[in-house]
Amino acid sequence: MSMTEGLSAAGVYRLAVWLSPAFPVGAYTYSSGIEHAVESGFVADPASLFDWVAAMLRVGQGRVDADFFRDAYAAMHSGDADAIAEVTALADAMRGTAELALESAAQGDAFLAAARAAWPEPRLDEFAALIVALGRKPAYAVAVGATAATHGVPLREALTAFLHAVAANLVSAGLRLIPLGQTDGQRVTARLEPDVVAAAEAAMRRSPQDLGAATPMADWMSMQHETQYTRLFRS
Repeated sequence: MSMTEGLSAAGVYRLAVWLSPAFPVGAYTYSSGIEHAVESGFVADPASLFDWVAAMLRVGQGRVDADFFRDAYAAMHSGDADAIAEVTALADAMRGTAELALESAAQGDAFLAAARAAWPEPRLDEFAALIVALGRKPAYAVAVGATAATHGVPLREALTAFLHAVAANLVSAGLRLIPLGQTDGQRVTARLEPDVVAAAEAAMRRSPQDLGAATPMADWMSMQHETQYTRLFRS
């Protein structure tokens, strides 16, 4: 299957399972720094929660992870072992704080293990062997991108679903922390739809050299979270 061929029913099913809150990656234990943003008053209502998540998608870690997802997908699709090794190393290293590094690596490692166990695929076994040889854990975006490529799920649909899952997890954290009602959470999620779609489309067009983020406050919130007195989340 090509990178852009239409999404099959099997592809829909696999994306729904892999990116469901029930898939065992522990996403519910991470907030990407939102916990301290709520503690500090930066995120306090549906409007500020939307602004925070939308910024992460447009110019924050969501933007960076979209590029890593795209590059991991392309490398696995073409079978380029050097490119796979490069994106794995770069995504593992490019994290603003220790907590954000843990969040990405732990989820990526868990995702790859579960996907290989439930949907065996020789190329994923080869990928797993490569990252062991590199002495690294796969970033979450890299693990999902590589898995989608090996199973023939088209890039655009897979990337859009991944970014939705990232945004939905941040919204879920906000609901528990602020706190907000479920209906408010759905309103925020609905409002984020064009931002998720635009983030995926932008990554599809963007050059691999145009990699980076511009959300220093998010990194600062993550740093402050490391010493926060009471915490619900690991990041």
